[in-house]
Amino acid sequence: MTIEVKEFFDHETATFTYVVFDPKTKVAALIDSVLNYDIFSGKFSTKSADEVISYIDSYNLKLEWILETHIHADHITASNYIKNKFPDAKTAIGENIREVLKFWVPFFNIADDVKLDGSQFDKLFSDGEKFKIGSLDCEVISLPGHTPACVAYKIFDTIFVGDVIFMPDVGTARTDFPGGSAQESFKSLQKIFAFSDDTKIYTGHDYPTAGRLESCMSTVGEEKEKNILVNKKVSEAAFIANRSKRDEGKPVPKLLLPSIQINLRAGKIGKAEDNGVFYMKIPVML
Repeated sequence: MTIEVKEFFDHETATFTYVVFDPKTKVAALIDSVLNYDIFSGKFSTKSADEVISYIDSYNLKLEWILETHIHADHITASNYIKNKFPDAKTAIGENIREVLKFWVPFFNIADDVKLDGSQFDKLFSDGEKFKIGSLDCEVISLPGHTPACVAYKIFDTIFVGDVIFMPDVGTARTDFPGGSAQESFKSLQKIFAFSDDTKIYTGHDYPTAGRLESCMSTVGEEKEKNILVNKKVSEAAFIANRSKRDEGKPVPKLLLPSIQINLRAGKIGKAEDNGVFYMKIPVML
C-alpha cells in the first residue's frame, strides 16, 4: 500500500494544503484548503484553490473528501468553493467543533444562519474513527490543545497534523485561543510521539527560520529529538510553562475575525443582505 501526497504552499498565510490520493483507485482527499482574501479591500480570490483543482483534474482524481484539521483562525477555507466544483465530495471535521461553535457563534451573534450542531459539515469525525480514501486506511486522531476541535488524519504511514506541531525548529502551535490548553496540547503531542519514529508528519503551516526554505514534512523521530518546544527530554511542566510564556500577549492572527465566521459555516460567507451584498461582522471592543 502506498499513498501519493502533493503539497501546495500559500505564502500569504504560510498554509500548506494537501491532496492525498490512492494511486491504485485515484480516489483523493483534500486537507486544509485556502481561499485567498485581501483584508484591506474585502475581495476574495480563488487562485490557491484553482491551483489545487487544476492538479486534481490533471491527474483525473476522484475527490471524495474535503477535510479540515480544525477551524482555522489564520486563513479562510476554500471548502465550499471546491465542493461546488466536486459536489460528491464530503466536507468533514472533528466532532469537537461543537465546542468551538458554542463560543464563536454567540460571539459573532450569527445563530440565525450557523448551526450549533455542526451539520453544516457533511461529516463530523469522532476520535479513533476509521474511514477510507480508495483502498487507503485512514484514522482520525483527536488532538485538542490549540483548539478543542483539532484532529489529525493518519493515512497509512503518514499523519497530517494540522497546527498541533510544526517543523522542529519552529515548535508547536499557540494554545491561547478560546478552549485552548497547553496541558491538553502536551497530552496530544504525546499521542503523536507514541507512533513509530519513521512515521511521516505533514504540518499545516511553516514559518521558516533564517537560512531555509519552507518545509512541510518531518518524522516522529525528528520531532522527538529536535523540536525546540516539545521533545523526549521536555517535561509536561516545562512545556506548559514555556508555551504559556510564549502565548502571553501574543497578537491575534490578522485574519482571525473574517476566517472564523466563514470557516464555522464550512466555507460559506453567510446570508446576503437586502442590497444583495455579503457582509462580515467586526465586533468592536470598548
